Amino acid sequence: MANDSNKFQAIISHCKEYGFIFPSSEIYDGLSAVYDYGQNGSELKKNVRDYWWKWMTQLQDNIVGIDAAIFMHPTTWKASGHVDNFSDPMIDNKDSKKRYRVDHLIEGFAETLPEAEGAELIASMEKLLAAEDFAGLKQLIESRKIKCAISGTVNWTDVRQFNLMFSTEFGSVSGEEGDNMVYLRPETAQGIFVNFLNVQKSGRMKIPFGIAQIGKAFRNEIVARQFIFRMREFEQMEMQFFIRPGTQKEWYEFWKTERMKWHLSLGIPESRYRFHDHVKLAHYADAACDIEYDFPIGFKEVEGIHSRTDFDLKNHQEFSRKKMQYFDPEVGPDGKPYGNYIPYVIETSIGLDRTVMMLLSEAYEEQDLGTPDKPDSRVVLRFPAKLAPVKLGILPLTKKDGLPEIAQELMAECRSVFKCFYEEKDTIGKRYRRMDAIGTPFCITIDHQTKEDGTVTIRYRDTMEQERIPLKAVKDLVDKAIQ
Repeated sequence: MANDSNKFQAIISHCKEYGFIFPSSEIYDGLSAVYDYGQNGSELKKNVRDYWWKWMTQLQDNIVGIDAAIFMHPTTWKASGHVDNFSDPMIDNKDSKKRYRVDHLIEGFAETLPEAEGAELIASMEKLLAAEDFAGLKQLIESRKIKCAISGTVNWTDVRQFNLMFSTEFGSVSGEEGDNMVYLRPETAQGIFVNFLNVQKSGRMKIPFGIAQIGKAFRNEIVARQFIFRMREFEQMEMQFFIRPGTQKEWYEFWKTERMKWHLSLGIPESRYRFHDHVKLAHYADAACDIEYDFPIGFKEVEGIHSRTDFDLKNHQEFSRKKMQYFDPEVGPDGKPYGNYIPYVIETSIGLDRTVMMLLSEAYEEQDLGTPDKPDSRVVLRFPAKLAPVKLGILPLTKKDGLPEIAQELMAECRSVFKCFYEEKDTIGKRYRRMDAIGTPFCITIDHQTKEDGTVTIRYRDTMEQERIPLKAVKDLVDKAIQ
């Protein structure tokens, strides 16, 4: 299986060194699978978030956004099936006491095998998972002699289910028998479903229409790993598209195509993506697939597209005893109005943190620029200009002769339009390298010629080419490039 662990580790180190992502609470030795976004990482994440939101709401005729609370009435999660079904098979090694998620354990072993053999093992695992054959999963692990990474033994417990929801007490006094128990939401979708009628009626929305949301979700992963790919606190960008029953197949294919268009708009080649159809469908779905990206750790899910049928709205209607129906006045093929029905839903759900990791993986490049006589190299992040944390580096050649003052005037002109960075320390070459390392697509150097003819040197990150342009043209040039 394809795996470039050296590149993956280099990206992790680069993220910490250049202010993208830090281990959370690091001065206290960190907290497993929890990360903080630094000054550049938070800008990158915000840019991705804003780009998705604009594409999904502002540029659509029939999709609106909401921001639902993280805490929800606990019956929500009973109705959604999470209390009974939101579990993963786990297994413990009796010698090391280390707990593994079964699919992660087998996938990790498969990555050490030749590609065909690894694919065959994964296919066997997926069939056993689909059948919920826990004894078969344990037998598969033992027959392939899959060892614990800590103890090196194959002394395993039986496979059993593990619920992934975090629970907490709600209110100032703990109740008895879980009276005050609430959950940290494991997904953002339910906040959309319980607000379906509020949005539909207040916005006078007509089927088909969508509701989008970006927000935090929490999952008590058995084994969280692989940097920000799988965390216990993460952010989702989801859209639920409400449709007439019976039209789900065509809308499912429509949103598969539309979401891939969005991914390709990030400047990532189509060859780096693939669709993966689910073998085991979630309890709410009649069709589901993932959009996978070829990370340095192999092809992994970035986004899921699911045909959720009417499961969610129907269950919320049952548990809340509130009608979750839509009256459709349109006339059907039989000449009669469609009338009242519970809509079906197509869901698109993309991990914001995984998207950040995808962009970092695609952008990161180590370049050898030197010769045998004069070694030179750089690390560059080739982000799309519209998503780069900093759009323009403004660099006066020296700290004197009025050059910083000209640079500050340019900074004042541009900073209200896009993110700029000003620096006057070190040689211009070192400053260029630092800008490359955080992915800044343009750098402007103000030198003594600027005072004479009003021109500056613009340097392009990807090609490292430089040219003279008028100082007054800088803002418009960069603004046009980041649209």
